[in-house]
Amino acid sequence: MGEFVRVEISEHIATIRLDRPKMNALNRQVQEEIAEAARLVDADPGTHAVIVYGGERVFAAGADVKEMAVMSYADMAVHSRTLQDCFTAVARIGKPVIAAITGYALGGGCELALCADFRVAGKSAKLGQPEITLGIIPGAGGTQRLPRLVGPAKAKELIFTGRHVDAAEALAIGLVDRVVPDGEVYTAALELAATFAKGPVAAVRAAKFAIDHGLETDLDTGLEIERLQFSGLFATQDAREGMTAFAEKRRPDFTGH
Repeated sequence: MGEFVRVEISEHIATIRLDRPKMNALNRQVQEEIAEAARLVDADPGTHAVIVYGGERVFAAGADVKEMAVMSYADMAVHSRTLQDCFTAVARIGKPVIAAITGYALGGGCELALCADFRVAGKSAKLGQPEITLGIIPGAGGTQRLPRLVGPAKAKELIFTGRHVDAAEALAIGLVDRVVPDGEVYTAALELAATFAKGPVAAVRAAKFAIDHGLETDLDTGLEIERLQFSGLFATQDAREGMTAFAEKRRPDFTGH
């Protein structure tokens, strides 16, 4: 669909494929194409799960530093809003999103991976937020999404030092969810996506909404979010089919309605 980002859909699984040689540097155009792809797969009723993939060599090595280096404060004050909005579009996809991480996922690349629900990494993958070494800080969600995932102390250590984390450490601290041989990253992501693609689409969307929004508020408000999402599902055919199938001791045939 875009020059550097395309969407491929098969078996109800959409792959958002980054393809800007050599390192998938996330310049303004790539950011905008990622957001467009995210909105497309979110709105597509035939897409039940999403994979974000940078190819066999690299996920994304970060923002385009050469592009940023010439920006003034006034320039970045405007662009930083667009930057965050592009990544947030991925985080708000109402379907399970899996980042398939090969090679480097640094800076903006790591922030993009943080927008996914799950991260599958190759054994030689490297993740990190090295912005501090440029005299800046993460600006596409790293200071907010990373501590929510790995805890504030570990996030501060990684952001303050800018060091890279290998796949084994990333797994140990919860930055990634699964580590596989480098050549099996996309296949493993597909297998995980397939488990979600077969489920009741509306229920999965409701569960993601309740979890993501509930984490941002107090418990009472979170419980009310859950109650409303839970109750709303009783208007769906899939809920009726799921409970009927349970009573009849058979596998449900979910249709997404």
